[in-house]
Amino acid sequence: MKPLLVLALLLAAPSDLDMRLARWRTVEMPYQAAGLSTNDRQTIAKLVEACQYLDQIFWRQSDPQAVQLYRSTNQPALRRLLMIHGGRFDLLDGNRPFTGTESAPPGRGFYPSDLTAAEIERYVKEHPSKKEEIYSPYTVVRRRGSELDGIPYRQEYRAFLAPAALALRQAAALSADPQFANFLRLRSAALLSDDYYASDLAWLELKDPRIDVILAPYESYLDDLLGVKTSYGAAVLIRDDAESRRLAVWERYIPDLQDALPLAAEDRPSKRGLASPMEVVDSPFRSGDLRHGYQAVADNLPNDPRIHERKGSKKIFFKNFLEARVNFVILPIARRLMRPQDAALATAEGYLDESVMHEIAHGLGPAYARRNGERVDIREAIGPLYSGLEEAKADTVGLFALERLAQRGAVSPAGLREGYASHVADLLRALRFGTAEAHSVSELMQFNYLLSRHAIVSEAGRYGVDYQRMPAALAALSKELLEIEATGDSARAQRWFHQYSAVPPALEQALHSIDDIPVDLDPVFSFPDKVE
Repeated sequence: MKPLLVLALLLAAPSDLDMRLARWRTVEMPYQAAGLSTNDRQTIAKLVEACQYLDQIFWRQSDPQAVQLYRSTNQPALRRLLMIHGGRFDLLDGNRPFTGTESAPPGRGFYPSDLTAAEIERYVKEHPSKKEEIYSPYTVVRRRGSELDGIPYRQEYRAFLAPAALALRQAAALSADPQFANFLRLRSAALLSDDYYASDLAWLELKDPRIDVILAPYESYLDDLLGVKTSYGAAVLIRDDAESRRLAVWERYIPDLQDALPLAAEDRPSKRGLASPMEVVDSPFRSGDLRHGYQAVADNLPNDPRIHERKGSKKIFFKNFLEARVNFVILPIARRLMRPQDAALATAEGYLDESVMHEIAHGLGPAYARRNGERVDIREAIGPLYSGLEEAKADTVGLFALERLAQRGAVSPAGLREGYASHVADLLRALRFGTAEAHSVSELMQFNYLLSRHAIVSEAGRYGVDYQRMPAALAALSKELLEIEATGDSARAQRWFHQYSAVPPALEQALHSIDDIPVDLDPVFSFPDKVE
């Protein structure tokens, strides 16, 4: 082959970075700004500022060395990949590095890179007084000679938390909503104390806020060492009143759904009298674990079991993200990988219903695990597999609950079928994330289980739903996952997930056939991302 032709082919071939980028669909995230006053817009700008500071912390939790690389590189593709993942490790490739050779430490930036879970267990056994600070969701673990110290977030990240707290107080001064302003002042104090209890209660007491915000270290997806350290996430929220009112009708069924779970009565505390507000929102800006990697279309917060027992939880549905995922990812996958009659039932409405029930189900089931007559935090009892277990529980129990609503006439038979079909399409979407992502681990287990029970069927290279078998299969799977959480049995969780962890060859082939469909979204906001 002639040298010039070889050179031309090399120049035309896409780089590894470009091929990785092709799996993400860049999407501008519009939001409904009509009716916002000047004060509203100024409040939103201050909330975005606070979110930007929390993003700085997330980068240091996810991959501390990536910050300097992002700021210094002159490769646009590398910068964009670093922004997508919040570090150098590719979520879609088992968290292997897409630049350099260093593997992602299981404890990311929360622990020394050479620290093991076994070493922590030995240390805590020898120093029981240190267990609380080592296992706290709000500390980073550092070595001090032969000792291990838990450094509070408020100390480790003060350079970013102090200006974020100030921005929240400034937003409170601008807000025309006294209740929201009070929450912002409480959340400002929480950032500097690591005590979110009072501000979480105040957040749940907000009455249909026009502007709202998620801004806290809530999720533990990054911590694959102990599974307890929380990463900072933030999102500015602008309420869609009409959609929010429509979903609020479902709130009254939550106590009955809790009572109907296939679980012992002592493990399903009553939800009667507890709050469960639902907000459909557009998000004009997100940061931290809501910005990088998997793009959540819904959330159920806070995660504190004390809050769940006393007050409940709030369900947030990101309308602009949900619509983009349906249009650019889910419906194209359904058309390619599902039987035509099932693909026709995978709809935006069905996906919204499934998403609503998923978030409701996060708040259903046990608040704590039982061990030797004592209550134990489920997250701590299960360990690193907790995130995948909880996502699987929310999916499965959510569909179990959707079927119960259909029995009561709150959901039509057609709506139930759309929920089932949309969930199978969503399983096929999430399976493409690989085993490094909590949602994908849970989806693979569910897919294989439902396939083994013939609730999901394979026909001529396409997948479909057996609508008669699906309810019983979901009830059995819900019972298993709920009991694992109720007992805090990490060994049982490991056995269960391992049993269904293999990707069937036919499924692997099917997933490769849709490489031209994006895996997820790369959002573009009207406010800038900042990495400093």
